[in-house]
Amino acid sequence: MTDVNQSQDTPSSHGGGGSEGAAARDIADVAAVEVITAAAVHLMSAAAVKCGLAEDSEAAGHLDLDEARKLITALAALVTASAPDIGNQHARSLRDGLRSLQLAFREASAVPDAPGEGPGEKFTGAVS
Repeated sequence: MTDVNQSQDTPSSHGGGGSEGAAARDIADVAAVEVITAAAVHLMSAAAVKCGLAEDSEAAGHLDLDEARKLITALAALVTASAPDIGNQHARSLRDGLRSLQLAFREASAVPDAPGEGPGEKFTGAVS
């Protein structure tokens, strides 16, 4: 059984032992849609935590709408720019997640943004 807290980063994975070539081969085998989707999921997860959507009470204290705004805007740019290339199936689910985060941000904000001025709305248009 492996330790969940054990890091995947080892000294050999950062320049020693010739593993750079193996890492480059590994990443070369990953489709672009998978890389884009993984990046979007990371942005979504971080934005959800910053919007106060974390399930556990300890993480719920991480509400930071300034950080959430940045993450949601980056996500909106990624989803909007990549949608034509990743296909409707992937883009639809990413757009749904993005819209949910934009609405959650609006609910968490004490002073709501004007329509079209919320996080990512310069890329997606106004969300209501």
